[in-house]
Amino acid sequence: MKNHSEKIVKWILIGISVVFFVLMLVLPLIEVIIRALADGWESYRSALGAENTLSALQVTLIATVIALTVNTAFGLVAAWTLTKFDFRGRNVLSTLIDIPFSISPVIAGLAFIMTFGRSGWAKPLIDQVNETLGTDISFVFSVPGVVLATIFVTFPFVSREIIPILHAQGKEEEEAAALMGAKGFTIFRKITFPHIKWGLLYGMILCTARAFGEFGAVYAISKARGKTFTLPLEIDALYMAGSANSITQAFAVSSLLVAMAVAVLILKNIVEYRGRKNGEI
Repeated sequence: MKNHSEKIVKWILIGISVVFFVLMLVLPLIEVIIRALADGWESYRSALGAENTLSALQVTLIATVIALTVNTAFGLVAAWTLTKFDFRGRNVLSTLIDIPFSISPVIAGLAFIMTFGRSGWAKPLIDQVNETLGTDISFVFSVPGVVLATIFVTFPFVSREIIPILHAQGKEEEEAAALMGAKGFTIFRKITFPHIKWGLLYGMILCTARAFGEFGAVYAISKARGKTFTLPLEIDALYMAGSANSITQAFAVSSLLVAMAVAVLILKNIVEYRGRKNGEI
């Protein structure tokens, strides 16, 4: 009788989960695809090949690649520092890493404007660098600003995946290797990296997914459609235009972002499975 009740509860919970998943995720995504193809394949291809769409895709990929590179390097350094060394202020550093989780992305974008904009304290320094080097560097309403905002919102993902793994690993193996004369990079390559490789890759995938979909921080610091807009901003611009054609184009571009997200999700599940199989996630 007890086993029968447990089975009923199990299937009820599974049913609720499936219904929720279908209503909240599957049906909306199917609707996006249907609306994207509402005017036919030719209109769909035209929307994806539009100049503004291609520009937004390029900016999105540039911001994602740079943010992923920077945050992977920082994540490795931060995780190593926090788990392998005891120093004053370690808890403060650990807390600072989590700031992007607790601050609204829009506030982050506005903070960058106040820092690097015309009235920002960093503007005289940027002007001096531009004057000295003959460059035209700008972090407000520009691609570098979009990159900076993307780096901020994806800041914690890599380090937060690696830190628990390094904590669980401990220091004994590295200390033993050091006593035997192994150098720092050799210790990292031979001992540390094999333990964290799946966690590192998992964090990189999460970072990529977050970068693809970022809206708030980028919206605050990016105002030039066709130059600094990312895909989420281009979708918003098309939808807010209000015409039937632009709304269909918005869904077409949305389908591109959905395809990118699904690809990242599949890769995430593969990495998560391999990591759990090896006990590293």
